[in-house]
Amino acid sequence: MQNPQPGYAPRFDSPDYAASLPVPFVRASLGGRTMAYLLDILFIFGFTVLLTLLITVVGVVTFGLGWTLFAILPASGIIYSAITVGGAKQSTIGQRLMGLRTIAPESGARVDIISAAVHALLFYVAISTFLLWCVDIAFGLMRSDRRLGHDLLLGLAVVHAR
Repeated sequence: MQNPQPGYAPRFDSPDYAASLPVPFVRASLGGRTMAYLLDILFIFGFTVLLTLLITVVGVVTFGLGWTLFAILPASGIIYSAITVGGAKQSTIGQRLMGLRTIAPESGARVDIISAAVHALLFYVAISTFLLWCVDIAFGLMRSDRRLGHDLLLGLAVVHAR
């Protein structure tokens, strides 16, 4: 591995860098997380369409009673994240395509479904308010481990899935 200049961290693209660190310390880039989210928007849209069709069928079968389930549609992004991040792969489909996963950084442990749902909820609250979103992103830009504000609040990290 090359010796970095004083004041600079070793290059991430160096093969020795990632191999020398345990998985919890190989953080994901903000660009990778952004691309994963943009891909996830498409998957959330598809999930919402499937959920809408399912609720429509349930509503017809229950003579309209099941249509009250339409109230959960605004939370379809949170449900999608809870199921995928809280599942065995520890990542949304977009994160899988970008080679990322979500973990508890101290232990590398899996994220439970409730923590995954709260993580998504905090992200959507932050992104819905421009000022909170700027603060959330500022954490990621200022920290060397690239953890965003909502990651820090829950003690989670998005890392490379090597």
